[in-house]
Amino acid sequence: MGTYAPRRRGFVLPMAYADDLEAVNARLVEVAELVGSAMFMATQSLLNADNDLAQNVIAQDERIDILTSEIEELCVDLISDQHPTDRDLRILIGSLRIAASLERMGDLASHVAKQARMRFPSPVVPEELRSTFEEMGTLAQAIVTKTAQVIATKDLSLATDIAGHDEDVDRLHLELFRAVLSPTWHNGVETAIDITLLSRYYERYADHAVSVTRRLITIMTGDPYVGVTLI
Repeated sequence: MGTYAPRRRGFVLPMAYADDLEAVNARLVEVAELVGSAMFMATQSLLNADNDLAQNVIAQDERIDILTSEIEELCVDLISDQHPTDRDLRILIGSLRIAASLERMGDLASHVAKQARMRFPSPVVPEELRSTFEEMGTLAQAIVTKTAQVIATKDLSLATDIAGHDEDVDRLHLELFRAVLSPTWHNGVETAIDITLLSRYYERYADHAVSVTRRLITIMTGDPYVGVTLI
């Protein structure tokens, strides 16, 4: 794999163009693995009121931001300097979009951790909803693990699994809304707001993973991108 440093910082792009494309992909895999680790730790900090773990997630988000910035700079330099073919241009532009989705996934994991930190030392999640958030965390881990595999291997068959996991997250998201709106809710307004926000973070996280796989389908097949509504 070729090493990279942005040209505008006074370095030289690597000689082998193919190595540069491989470097872009390798960095995308690295970021996907980091955002997976971030959401795993964020979920644990949430469920266990672990402030140190929450702080680690928040600190790691800076590393994710730096890596995605490097990916963007490398892609822009390759587009401007190498006059890529239509296929390679599709790869590079798709990689820019994928990097943006992965960065947002890292932000969402950080939001979960910040919510845990804000309520520390009290737990955020009521005991009766703990299993739901455990399941959301497990699904998020499965989604991002398979997303990293798709980026690394281009095995598009995993896209079906990712979409299925996303539907499960959507189902849990609705269950949590129903719980906080139920007349039997007894945990107060502040906790209801916390649960609504946290549920939304997991739901958006899964949606961004689906967006990544759809971008990869476009890169590999040339079919038009089928968008996901993302905020």
